Amino acid sequence: MPDTTNSWFNAGPVETFAGKALTEISLGKTKLAISHSDGVFGAISNICNHAGGPLGQGRLDGEYVVCPWHNWKFHRLHGKGEPGFEDDAVPSHEVKVENGRLFVRATPATARSKKPHAPHPLARPVKREPGAIRVVGISTTAQDPANPRYSTSEALLEVALKHVREHLKCETQLIKLSELKFRACEGYYSKSAHACTWPCSITQMDEADQLTPVYEAIVHWADVVLMATPIRWGQASSLYFKMAERLNCVQNQITIKDRVLIQNKVASFIITGGQDNIQGVAGQLLSFFTELGFHVPQFPFIAHSRGWTAEDMEKNIAAVQHSAELREGACALAERAVNLAGMLIESDQPCDKTQRGGRKAHRLEVETNPTTP
Repeated sequence: MPDTTNSWFNAGPVETFAGKALTEISLGKTKLAISHSDGVFGAISNICNHAGGPLGQGRLDGEYVVCPWHNWKFHRLHGKGEPGFEDDAVPSHEVKVENGRLFVRATPATARSKKPHAPHPLARPVKREPGAIRVVGISTTAQDPANPRYSTSEALLEVALKHVREHLKCETQLIKLSELKFRACEGYYSKSAHACTWPCSITQMDEADQLTPVYEAIVHWADVVLMATPIRWGQASSLYFKMAERLNCVQNQITIKDRVLIQNKVASFIITGGQDNIQGVAGQLLSFFTELGFHVPQFPFIAHSRGWTAEDMEKNIAAVQHSAELREGACALAERAVNLAGMLIESDQPCDKTQRGGRKAHRLEVETNPTTP
């Protein structure tokens, strides 16, 4: 039935809708969320104002339909937002019951309205400001702030940052993930690709979430990212993976919108631990950061491990503390990264369409050229 008519639409038997709180239906090209509570039916648009989430797949919280993507709420009868957000409203439709059938008016009874929302500061265009090369060091060592311990990877990271700051005149900052309280990724992408947003939906909704400095540094501020991690059971630290899952929103911009947030940036890595599997840890780090769009210099990581059987951690720590070679290696690593970043900044050539497409471009090539491996 055309959406422009003012006719009543026969949605179906009442029993179809009375048995559950929310049901999705289509009126021609218009999708609605039918609700039922305490014997009363309601009908509102199925499309959330925020990111287009399917309201009919959400849940009821009292009289409000909760979007399954990002938890925005709209009154199930009149479509207005929850108290304090009434200016955000989705269209509502009249309903009636006749002869055991549910009828819905095709023309909305109320209009959609969107309260102006200022863009999140992270959503600004990515543009490198003039100035010295900027290096951010990110330590992923888990710590108890009240009872800190010596971290070999963090110590080498601080050596590297001091070197580029004093000898190469770079701007530097150190971010310790252990000092930030941030939520784990909650899998919005698993609900729908477009439910994963930039900035991260959690960052947009939760002012207490403290991952913003990481996003700010990686996407907007830094030319070089030095990532330091201990080895934990043959893998990078748990805090690294917690951060990496939240950085999925950066990579998803490529696959969803063909938009590369990371341009002309370099990543390098410091990996230390009392257990082995250095190359496995490095492989994961390299794969993830290059997938985000980072360049890496020749010899992109330094590492130290005394192997699986070296359980005398005091000796392991002492080996790093007193190793001039590792300190020289950390400085050389940082220099290689800074030099590459300088070359990229000087060339200042944004990548072409094929590069921007990432995996999408490769898929297209495979489809058109069967000889591509």
